[in-house]
Amino acid sequence: MIWLTDRIEFPPYETISEEGIIAIGGDLSPERLMHAYARGIFPWYSEEYPILWHCPPERMVLFPNELKVSKSMKQVLRKGEFTITENKAFEEVIRHCKTIERKDEEGTWITDDMERAYIKLHELGHAKSIEVWFYNAEQQKQELVGGLYGIELGQVFCGESMFSKKSNASKIAFIHLIQSNNYKLIDCQVYTDHLASLGAREIEREEFLAIIENANRK
Repeated sequence: MIWLTDRIEFPPYETISEEGIIAIGGDLSPERLMHAYARGIFPWYSEEYPILWHCPPERMVLFPNELKVSKSMKQVLRKGEFTITENKAFEEVIRHCKTIERKDEEGTWITDDMERAYIKLHELGHAKSIEVWFYNAEQQKQELVGGLYGIELGQVFCGESMFSKKSNASKIAFIHLIQSNNYKLIDCQVYTDHLASLGAREIEREEFLAIIENANRK
């Protein structure tokens, strides 16, 4: 496995392990992160380990015209009980993604360093959040109940994480992102049943890298 140096570069794709790890170490500077995303690489690791940089053999993606919205979800959207915003509470969204309890998961992969790094990317205009709000009648104010964040790479959105404190809230954020018509592809990184139910599917790494390269030319 290749350890990164201070130079902003990654080894050739031919060196990727079977698990999809291309390199170890380095840092989470804005320059390195954007250099990585432009090459289909993303960081994913735990607090007790060095940074692991991934480019998996199969990539979970969603093409907007393949979005699946169930009848029950369409009914939820028609009710209009939720308010959707963009980039209004990025730090709150990433904090909720980091701390919310998830079924069959222990702890979080969003380390303190990653939280700070993506907040910095947001400040630089590279990272975006979608927020879903629900009116709390008891407290008489809008409450953040769901959302997602990720990296904008031209016409590709690289999704990082989402959360939901109220049923369907994260799905509403995801559907809003797709239906904004700002992107030709949503990079979901790895397979989950939740994403598959919305129309996401796996494609080969080579196909994904070709899409990313084409997006960076524009």
